[in-house]
Amino acid sequence: MPIQYYIYFCLTLFSIGIIGVLTRRNAIIVFMCVELMLNAVNLLLVAFSKMHHGAALAANPNASVGIEAQLFVFFIMVVAAAEVSVGLAIIVMMYRNTHSVDINFLNRLKN
Repeated sequence: MPIQYYIYFCLTLFSIGIIGVLTRRNAIIVFMCVELMLNAVNLLLVAFSKMHHGAALAANPNASVGIEAQLFVFFIMVVAAAEVSVGLAIIVMMYRNTHSVDINFLNRLKN
C-alpha cells in the first residue's frame, strides 16, 4: 500500500483529534482526542519505519535499520498510558469535588 494512504489517514485522525480538543468541554473526551492524536502520530511513525526498513532491505538483505521508530512508538505508548492514568485520576478528583467534568468549570478554581 502506498505511503500516501497512511499520510492521509493519519492526517485525518490527527485533525479529528485537534478539532475535538478545541471544541469539546468534557474532560474525558478531550483526553480521548489527545490519545487519538498520539495514535495518529504512532501509526505514521510505524508506516515510515516500515517503508524505510523495506528500502534498506532492498539495498542490503542483512540490514537491520528502520526499526528504531517502532521502538520509539513503544515508549510513546508507555508515556501515553501514564498520562491517561494521571489524567483520569485528576478527572475523578475533579468530579468528586465539583460533580462535573466540564473544563470551563476549572476556571473557578483559579481564585
